[in-house]
Amino acid sequence: MNNHLLHTEVQKFINNNLNSDISKILFKGTNFSNVTTQEIVEQIVSKKKCKNKLPTWFETQNIYYPDKLNIEQTSSEITSQYKANLVSGSNLIDITGGFGVDTFAFSKKVKQVFHCEINEQLSKISKHNFQIFNATNIKITQENGLDYLKNYTEKFDWIYIDPSRRNDIKGKVFLLKDCLPNVPENIDFLFENSDNILIKNSPILDISSAINELKFVKEIHIVAIQNEVKELLFILEKNYKNSIQIKTINIQKNNNQLFDFELNKECIPTYNLTKKYLYEPNVSILKSGGFNEVSSQFKIDKLHPNSHLYTSEKLIEFPGRKFEIKHLISFDKKQLKKLIPSGKANITTRNFPQTVAQIRKKTKLKDGGNQYLFFTTDINEKHIVLICDKV
Repeated sequence: MNNHLLHTEVQKFINNNLNSDISKILFKGTNFSNVTTQEIVEQIVSKKKCKNKLPTWFETQNIYYPDKLNIEQTSSEITSQYKANLVSGSNLIDITGGFGVDTFAFSKKVKQVFHCEINEQLSKISKHNFQIFNATNIKITQENGLDYLKNYTEKFDWIYIDPSRRNDIKGKVFLLKDCLPNVPENIDFLFENSDNILIKNSPILDISSAINELKFVKEIHIVAIQNEVKELLFILEKNYKNSIQIKTINIQKNNNQLFDFELNKECIPTYNLTKKYLYEPNVSILKSGGFNEVSSQFKIDKLHPNSHLYTSEKLIEFPGRKFEIKHLISFDKKQLKKLIPSGKANITTRNFPQTVAQIRKKTKLKDGGNQYLFFTTDINEKHIVLICDKV
């Protein structure tokens, strides 16, 4: 960590060049002593990435930023606040502290928070930023979080873990045992130090596999922002034996779409041919696999066991996209051309033998416009095309 980057003139240069051409800055260079052009550019690039992801950091003076990879891997401010609302108590330890975004959010809800980060540079950066935020209830230690737990005599109310999802051998990984730290391998040890564990995971993680790898899973939260799944959160409670609760949220600008259900509870959906309205669940629900529960809770019909599209005669409030069906046809190029005179349409496939790219190539339909086409399969195993207007 180079403290000279925090000097007034250097900070002024960084803020004045957030929208400048980085290649020109590198080519021209800078004239600051004790600070390289590469260091300044790194601050510019990382700070710019925080504008929407971490607005509090972006808008606060004298924040020190790590490299852009750390910014890309850290939680967003929105998801960190969501996680903070899941915990409470006197103390919490973040054993994979990183840039400290989650730690800072937890410090608003828990009396004392411990931030463990083995990387010396990242630990120093986090300490500096916590001081800027006057977060006096955060204790920083530059140490492996598991090692810190071995030497700490008291129990924590919560342990928080954000396992690293990359390694030198496999690149992107899909199992918790392939992440660092290896949570399944250390699960008994972790429960010796706390009765409550919160684990953040990548959206690519298979939920069923993770449940099988873990113990005492109480809740699974699937967090999406603007219909893009950002995080899977697993809450573990020591000796918990009841059913697992699935909680999905799609955080939008004006409202949050919520849908919860009990995992593995017997749920019988209803099926029918298309009616007046069509519903497509948001991505957090699609990730959850709660397709039968959607039909049951909202009392709407599925088009097919594998289509994951729903229909009703009357319009309902729904955690996803809603459409009014204008036409139902078989896949016929000539008929599509007649019904889509603009030559533009938004195309979605659900349980259909051809991809969107193949359909566009065959029909010559361009992306865009106000009409939405769903290529799917109905309960009679018939391939159909639904031409819709968005509600």
